[in-house]
Amino acid sequence: MILVKITLFLMLFVDAVYADTPYVDDGLMSKIEGKYKVFAKKRFFYLQKTLDEVKSSSDMEKLNAVNDFFNSVRYTSDQKVYGVSDYWATPWEFLGKDMGDCEDYVISKYFALIYLGVDSKKLFFTYVKSTRFAASHMVLTYFETPRSEPLVLDNYNLKIFPASQRTDLTPIYNFNGESLYKANSAGGTGKKVNNDKAHKKWDELKLNMKRQKI
Repeated sequence: MILVKITLFLMLFVDAVYADTPYVDDGLMSKIEGKYKVFAKKRFFYLQKTLDEVKSSSDMEKLNAVNDFFNSVRYTSDQKVYGVSDYWATPWEFLGKDMGDCEDYVISKYFALIYLGVDSKKLFFTYVKSTRFAASHMVLTYFETPRSEPLVLDNYNLKIFPASQRTDLTPIYNFNGESLYKANSAGGTGKKVNNDKAHKKWDELKLNMKRQKI
């Protein structure tokens, strides 16, 4: 599962950021209530409230606010929620259902931070191996510069820590909309590699987001 060619897709969100329009507008809120009922509508109301409160804050404050908000969602496997072994939920599905797995946390955090104006070049979907659970896992990482030690936004450990303090995670790949990197445990985004396979999940996510809203 490799994230590629996100740039054009993000153009859908750029106008919202610069026009200072809400992440969750009234039309979307009505659709959410109709599909997921009133409790989901309240969750999206508090999401917008959270984003509004940190809109003019530092990147670190934005990271903490978004990480805390989405980490309150229940972890549940794709098999239980969608009846399939691997599904990338849109932010609307994830919060509407109030449950999801590791990719869903990363996706929702990523797009909320993009909305808040965090530079997409600083944000990476990072595949890791969790030594604690002996399983593959995904986290969102934030690199202040391409050579910086990343900060890890995770649903396993609810607080943000530098990667060096997450000894339970072994990094494998970092990727964003432009490039894939073999992760470097010493810091930095790592060595750029070429790999064009497994675009399917990302393509499905883009299509679902265009179709849904919600």
